[in-house]
Amino acid sequence: MPDSVDRKRRLIVAAALSGLAGKAFAQGSPEKSARAASSAPLEPLRRVDAGVLNVAFHEAGPADGPPVILLHGFPYDIHSFVDVAPQLASQRCRVIVPYLRGFGDTRFRDASTLRSGEQAALGADVIALLEALGIRRAVLAGHNWGGRAACVAAALWPERCVGLVTVNSYLIQDLSRAMTPIEPSYEVALWYEYYFQIERGRAGLAANRREIARILWEDWSPDWDFDDETFDRSAAAHDNPDYVAVVIHSYRHRFGLAQGDPQYADLQRRLAAMPAISVPAVTLDGDSDGVLPASDGRASASKFTGRRIHHIVPGVGHNVPQEAPEVLVAAVMEVMKG
Repeated sequence: MPDSVDRKRRLIVAAALSGLAGKAFAQGSPEKSARAASSAPLEPLRRVDAGVLNVAFHEAGPADGPPVILLHGFPYDIHSFVDVAPQLASQRCRVIVPYLRGFGDTRFRDASTLRSGEQAALGADVIALLEALGIRRAVLAGHNWGGRAACVAAALWPERCVGLVTVNSYLIQDLSRAMTPIEPSYEVALWYEYYFQIERGRAGLAANRREIARILWEDWSPDWDFDDETFDRSAAAHDNPDYVAVVIHSYRHRFGLAQGDPQYADLQRRLAAMPAISVPAVTLDGDSDGVLPASDGRASASKFTGRRIHHIVPGVGHNVPQEAPEVLVAAVMEVMKG
């Protein structure tokens, strides 16, 4: 269906949303509300065996509430949702915020498992977590790698997904076009992807994981005035012993320079068809995103065959959940309407 991209439609949708979250859309800028201090960690953590992983996750809200899975990206961690999780919990949602493979306290259960970062693995991890927690269906919301994981899960397992919220729209990778160049001005922002293709890049990430993450945070969200404490809290998650291996594999696999894990081969074949997402969706672009410039959503419209609303979030960069948590909360509540 056509994207809801004009301002009048955005205001109509915003008016239908409740409280401060609705105002975040309607007023054109994220409004600050009473919320958990951004310095507060997401604690405590729980752990569960889920597929090939022992997943560490934070849970908030009532156990019988509608489940919402919040999925972080690279080079971030669960604290992208530090102000989203308590707001959703206050709306009586059951909120699950897992560390992705290679991040935080999440660990591989078997030393012999390939430390894959391919998109099929990320999507399969989401479904394995739902199975492990006994959750039949959930809202899936994410950005960056987490947005890709959510898109993969929503496309391949729509029966498990109530609705989708994703930053930067349709994030399933078209690997057949991986070597097709884009505009040079956009290629520049992807320097890290090319750096990671060579062994110097692997060594650089191992030696300088925090410094590289800091550069990306600053470049991708130029208007976000985060402090050292906020950054350090998330950067600690990159000390995971599998972080470098998973990150390097992810970026090499997307360029066809690393083999995938055979257990995900069938999923990768299905993803090669670039499957459509049929569940209700809200997609978000920050208009100050330093890696993926904001769009009107039309380019990906054909990939959303269910009800889809697209919003451009003023003054916000790549890490929408942490920079504008009320907007993310509003989007989740919107897709819950079906």
